[in-house]
Amino acid sequence: MSGLYFLIPTLMAILISMLFVRAGAIALMLTGMHYDQAKFQALSAFTSTGFTTHEAEKVVNHPTRRKIISILMIGGYAGIAAVTVSGTSSLVMTTAQNMPRNVLVLMAGLLCIYLIARHIGLMQQWEGLVERMLYRSSLFEFEPVEELLHLAEGYGLVKVEVKPSSVLAGQSIIQIGKGHREMLILGVERGRTWIAARQMHEPLLPGDQMIVYGQLEQLKTEFAGMVH
Repeated sequence: MSGLYFLIPTLMAILISMLFVRAGAIALMLTGMHYDQAKFQALSAFTSTGFTTHEAEKVVNHPTRRKIISILMIGGYAGIAAVTVSGTSSLVMTTAQNMPRNVLVLMAGLLCIYLIARHIGLMQQWEGLVERMLYRSSLFEFEPVEELLHLAEGYGLVKVEVKPSSVLAGQSIIQIGKGHREMLILGVERGRTWIAARQMHEPLLPGDQMIVYGQLEQLKTEFAGMVH
């Protein structure tokens, strides 16, 4: 029976680790990273995998992202250590007679954690809670507009992600362009699809990422209050 008691902390450590990685992904996303890229980089940092990708370079060169990644790496060491210690203790304390039962309990627990991770509603509630907490805290400084390219005289390219609560959602590029003639909207990244500005008469959707050219400080000021 003793081995069973150690399975509960093991499963709890795995569940907390999963939620922690999701929270890290949301934090990275708030710095301007695409959600899928943020999840990949959060998991990579938590497991200390160290993938050398273009997205990883974008993390290293961004002070807020470096801070988030550092916290994820420290949390990863603690999480993996907790799972290893509790899991090993469970194995040591389990008798041959109780081994099948404990294995079934472990498999059932892992299945429950997997179902929680795959449950869209639960994960949206968790990520929404994390996002609200991060905005209220002073731990990180989030800039909703990601600078892509800095040219001479302060001009360059930025990427603006359209969030569900943004006033940009539901507007077309044509509408946005008419109100901001001092900048040039080049197009929109929608998943893996590129939509040129001249084709964009349909409304923007949450998750779309506009690529905009103009004076960088003005772009950041203009869009900072529109994406939250």
